[in-house]
Amino acid sequence: MDYKAQMPGDAFEVGTAVELSVVLPVYNEKDNLQQVHSELKVVLDGIGRPYEILFVDDGSNDGSIDVLEQISTTDVNVRAVQFRRNFGQTAALAAGLDLSRGDVIVTLDADLQNDPTDIPDLLEKIDQGADLVCGWRHNRKDGYWLRLIPSRVANAIISMTTDVKLHDYGCTLKAMRREVAENLNLYGEMHRFIPAIASWYGIKIVEIRVKHRARTSGVSKYGLSRTYRVILDLLTVKFMLSPSSRPIQLFGSLGLLGGTVGGLLLVWLGIQRLYQDIPLSDRPIVYLAILLVVVGFQLVTLGLLAELQTRSYHEANGKPIYVIRKII
Repeated sequence: MDYKAQMPGDAFEVGTAVELSVVLPVYNEKDNLQQVHSELKVVLDGIGRPYEILFVDDGSNDGSIDVLEQISTTDVNVRAVQFRRNFGQTAALAAGLDLSRGDVIVTLDADLQNDPTDIPDLLEKIDQGADLVCGWRHNRKDGYWLRLIPSRVANAIISMTTDVKLHDYGCTLKAMRREVAENLNLYGEMHRFIPAIASWYGIKIVEIRVKHRARTSGVSKYGLSRTYRVILDLLTVKFMLSPSSRPIQLFGSLGLLGGTVGGLLLVWLGIQRLYQDIPLSDRPIVYLAILLVVVGFQLVTLGLLAELQTRSYHEANGKPIYVIRKII
């Protein structure tokens, strides 16, 4: 057996041109796959554009891949990707975006809570000029205390932190142009921050209301245990969106501020000791001043190291420092 890793572009030889790709991450959704495929097929056939449905099995252990193999043999528009183990929803979405061929890509969950009949509304916004259309589950069918309240708080924090104002960052149902998908570099739990990450390129983001249905089969994969990972990824995204091009401005400014305050305190204390004969051995402020100077020096050094690391990141990944819309 060949265990060589499958890379984007190695699979799915291009036949007829595909205008629309629908990507669904799958993890232990065996009982929902046939129905979600049937609903998608009805909607996509009605749209009238050449399409593909791409299921990404994220290491399911309930036999989901067997169902996907059955579906793919009966529908030539269906493709399935199987991970060797569970890598997480972000990795599944990233693989789907990499392997998709459509000019427009729609993402949604395979648990039947997203309604495929909302897809035409998302595509209409794309046709009207939007680059990324995000669904807003305004009437969610989830638990109030464990899902709705934490979600609302998280959405408010993310919107405030990233300056991209959306009601529902966690909704998987989205539509995006290919150029948006190609510029996403997802890892960790960053699939929920796709609008914030994509906003760096100056794209047009639209949010529309979509339907949401209660789960009828399977078990939810979400819980409060993900909260701490989301918070850490939010800090990463915030750093990526603002001072990532010049981290020395963030750490250097804090370091200079702390070092200056500490230095002034030491000068003031020195004057008191030399000219007013005030002892310093029993004054805690001496240790505070020294600490501020030391920490300030360390922050400036950290900023310089981060600056070098950022330059290496840009050069290694080819990330531009600007994005051109057009040249006239």
